[in-house]
Amino acid sequence: MTYEIHTADLRSALPQLRTGDRVLLSGTIYTSRDAAHKRIFEALNRGAPLPYPLRDAVIYYAGPTPAQPGMAVGSCGPTTAGRMDTFAPRLLDLGLAAMIGKGDRSSSVVDAIVRNGAVYFAAVGGAGALIAKHITAAEVIGYEDLGCESVKRLQVDRLPLITAIDSTGANLYQTGRLAYQTH
Repeated sequence: MTYEIHTADLRSALPQLRTGDRVLLSGTIYTSRDAAHKRIFEALNRGAPLPYPLRDAVIYYAGPTPAQPGMAVGSCGPTTAGRMDTFAPRLLDLGLAAMIGKGDRSSSVVDAIVRNGAVYFAAVGGAGALIAKHITAAEVIGYEDLGCESVKRLQVDRLPLITAIDSTGANLYQTGRLAYQTH
């Protein structure tokens, strides 16, 4: 199935999404990579404000390059999500709705996805220039000193994604491998 979903409606759409479903996502998402996640956790531990609200948010594991003329950002491909696996369960437990990245996730992340009715979307690695065409606005909202890895609020229009791990825990990285194993 293919779904066109706005981030404002994502939470209500999550239960119907299944592994392998295509999603054209529009609305607001936030970039956060390794260094930003470390600072977000430091802020959480101190009770300090975060750069964005976690409740029903979508985090894109990306560090967009500087914008080219006429573009909101430069190349904006996904980062390997497994690097954020130590952080994801707590963020999901605090209300995060979805994550976007590339690559498989740990069992603790899958458990947190199921526990919180969230999803993990895969974006195509190596397609950063194509993805950038779906980003209509970008604003640094936290940790500006991190450069490309600063936290940004992105406005996206029909960003093409695949539901890689759905709210039931079905995992495309596992089922896909099984489908192509030789016996």
